[in-house]
Amino acid sequence: MAAVRKSERLMNLLIMLLVQRHFVPKQRIRSILYPGSTDDAFEKMFERDKEELRSLGVPIEVGHMDAYFDDEPGYRIQPEQLGLPAIELEADEAAVIGLVTRVWQHARLAEATTDAVRKLSAAGIDVDVSALDIVEPRLSADEPSFDVFWEATQERCEVEFDYRTAGSAETITRHLQPWGVARHSGRWYVVGHDTDRGEERVFRLSRVQGQARRRGPAAAYDVPPGTDLQALTRRLAPTPAPEQAVLLVRRGAGHLLRRGADSIETDVVGPDDATTWDRLVLTRSSLGLADEVLGHGSAVVVEEPLDLRAEVVARLRTTLETAAGERR
Repeated sequence: MAAVRKSERLMNLLIMLLVQRHFVPKQRIRSILYPGSTDDAFEKMFERDKEELRSLGVPIEVGHMDAYFDDEPGYRIQPEQLGLPAIELEADEAAVIGLVTRVWQHARLAEATTDAVRKLSAAGIDVDVSALDIVEPRLSADEPSFDVFWEATQERCEVEFDYRTAGSAETITRHLQPWGVARHSGRWYVVGHDTDRGEERVFRLSRVQGQARRRGPAAAYDVPPGTDLQALTRRLAPTPAPEQAVLLVRRGAGHLLRRGADSIETDVVGPDDATTWDRLVLTRSSLGLADEVLGHGSAVVVEEPLDLRAEVVARLRTTLETAAGERR
């Protein structure tokens, strides 16, 4: 569980330094985030945690509480330095990311953020929660086993799961030492060492049947130094075969989709019984296409293939159910 505690500690430290308007004294950080630690243990953990956050691009600023006195140094993260600079997007580029940037907050990370803020508030710290917009997670991960694999990568714990390969109805039990999870072509994959085959493998999370199960102790293996998850995923994941997709696109929308279309039929009667739609035919991989369609909101409707239509509908329903739950 040491790896999980470290992840939570890093999240808490990031939030603590981000949501306060002034420098936070070192001893204040220790009393809240590192309670019960010895002087030596605290110094080592705090230095490691600071360096790890900095290695991720987090600008931790060091200063003094009083500019006129050389008192105890304090730490803070200024939101304007951590956030990205303003990005100018064309209309069609903005449409692509429109819905995707609003669809999801991963339950596990959202829970960690809430717990951190609650802990700081209980300690009497004045927090500025608006700064948390910077660290709000914004990707969809609705595969049931996502949490199991993500936590196992933190603990370095082996995972057992039932898996069905593409084009096969047979389910096989697999055993993996997961190195990490990565997103590729609109899908989530887990990368690691397949102990049954004795080699590195990649598995698509949507093909995991039922719930994955952690097996054995934590810290049971080491991730090979220099492992590049994205490169491994691109190399090991199967290359998807192109297929034809038929989309109804509202007039004036879907500019990127139009650029890659094989043909465009104009003035088509759409789902609202109006001839303000065009029918686009595209030949391309379906991987990632659902994300692109969702990015256009109600301006794009999938006619074919049926599995793409079903995926888009399912994800929209999940989004509506999540939004309804948040309002309750």
